Amino acid sequence: MVGKAVFVLGSFVVACTAKVSRFPRPGESLAAEIVTIEPGGKGLNQAIMARRLGAEVDGLLAVGDDLAASFALPALERAGLPQSMLLRLTGSTGSGIGFTDARGETCLAIAPGANFALSAEHVRQRAPAIAKAALVTAQFEIGDAPIEAAFALARQAGVPTLLNPSPFRAIPAAILALTSILVVNETEARSLAAALGRDEDGAAEPQHFGKAFGPALLKQGPQFVVLTRGAAGAMAVAADAAPVMQEGFRVETVDSLGAGDAFAATLGIRLAAGRPLPDALRDAAAAGALTTIRHGVFDALPTLAAIEALSGR
Repeated sequence: MVGKAVFVLGSFVVACTAKVSRFPRPGESLAAEIVTIEPGGKGLNQAIMARRLGAEVDGLLAVGDDLAASFALPALERAGLPQSMLLRLTGSTGSGIGFTDARGETCLAIAPGANFALSAEHVRQRAPAIAKAALVTAQFEIGDAPIEAAFALARQAGVPTLLNPSPFRAIPAAILALTSILVVNETEARSLAAALGRDEDGAAEPQHFGKAFGPALLKQGPQFVVLTRGAAGAMAVAADAAPVMQEGFRVETVDSLGAGDAFAATLGIRLAAGRPLPDALRDAAAAGALTTIRHGVFDALPTLAAIEALSGR
């Protein structure tokens, strides 16, 4: 159990997802099996996952002054998250739309809205909370400036940081240098390799990642670099240690949205609680798998008891 709060640099979106037999072609309309409208965003998902693991949660979630902002407060209350996380700004609230096909694969688009109005100054106003945190997490549905500010404050206080650069954009060197735990999926690994001028084709191949790309990333700042591989599992690379492989858990996948958020949050929190890397990786893989067995994300994110039951703890 984490004794201190986890500080989540969040993102909030009103998410609309449709379950379809296959992804639509250009100009085509499809009948949907089910349409889900719910509060979401990678940051909110990570905060909810942290809370379901039993951690206290703090952080920042920006919303606008439009009708969509009304989704936020009830979502925080339902998830057991503090209202103090909510930052109300002028403009539109983040929103997203996605499709999930019959195999559980997803595609989506996000309009960040107020999420990109979250600033370094907003972060600095929460410096005492960051300094007291067990972990600071961020993703790329917000801008670079607040992430760098939060990670710098965390580094000064000796607080570990976790970055999931999704949706992908090139990671500034200053942020990578301040990142303790970097979590990327296969697509993000290839994009990151291309951004760094390295072998893009091999970046997501486990052997190459473990022997070359992962260690190269460690030299730029992180203590752990993790490659998530969907149903195939995950791999973690740490300095002066053999890569750790984790197989995926066999589940009946219906919707993979949110699985990466569940994985990242669980990994960070378990490591912050002092769990060995192989144990933390196993629990993270279980959390990601369990998120895929229900439609949507908010109610699909699993509890600690469910994770431990699947992971065999």
